[in-house]
Amino acid sequence: MVQHRDEIDLALIQADLFWQDPESNRAHLARLMDRQPGCDLYVLPETFTTGFLGDIGQPAEDMDGPSVQWMQEQARARRAALCGSLVIESEPGQRRNRMVFVTPEGSRWFYDKRHRFAYGGEDERYVAGERPTVVEWLGWRIDLQVCYDLRFPVWCRNDRDFDLQLYVANWPAPRADHWRSLLKARAIENQAYVVGVNRSGVDGNDIPYPGCSVAWSMEGQLLLELGAPENVARVRLQRSPLRDYRRQFAFLGDADRFSLTDQPD
Repeated sequence: MVQHRDEIDLALIQADLFWQDPESNRAHLARLMDRQPGCDLYVLPETFTTGFLGDIGQPAEDMDGPSVQWMQEQARARRAALCGSLVIESEPGQRRNRMVFVTPEGSRWFYDKRHRFAYGGEDERYVAGERPTVVEWLGWRIDLQVCYDLRFPVWCRNDRDFDLQLYVANWPAPRADHWRSLLKARAIENQAYVVGVNRSGVDGNDIPYPGCSVAWSMEGQLLLELGAPENVARVRLQRSPLRDYRRQFAFLGDADRFSLTDQPD
């Protein structure tokens, strides 16, 4: 029987990642999660095992590899769901920036990043995703998104009835204001909770990251915002205010109807 919860507690794990060191990152992230026991969902940053584009020279991992196994072990041990993105080889020679969501019961979902960051060369490294993914967890519908997807509102629009949109990122410091503003916009236009978890620190390519992990309500109210340093924080989300707000302001019903027809490279 599926448990439905009006309230869920999310832990935002804003980590300073080790460059190209999956084992150290897994151990470090476990320690960070220990700072917020008892949450329902732990959200890790984008490419949490290696850093962004940090899989060069690293052995390919698949969905049965050590990092996904570690996620499942952590979910069971904490009796909570766990999500974040990592580089997965879906087929020989084809790697994807894949957001993986696992539950303590052993269920798992994934979303492959649709919009690859061509400015940084990501389009030359990974295969693009083809479809969105909505996870049903504790009665909540959770839409999975990765970093650069945030800039494309057509892809992120709420035409799939989600309650919460999750973004995991390695979003660089020079565009921190864009990160904050776009997340707020996605919350308001989609009438949904929006949570973005970014990394902190400086990566192996000397790119600085601002942290600034954040949670917005469906009204565009700031619920939680972290600063620049590595940090872990908890935010509680409630379904009842979301349902009430959508009934009072039924804007989504007036949205234009259209669909994406192009295919990624």
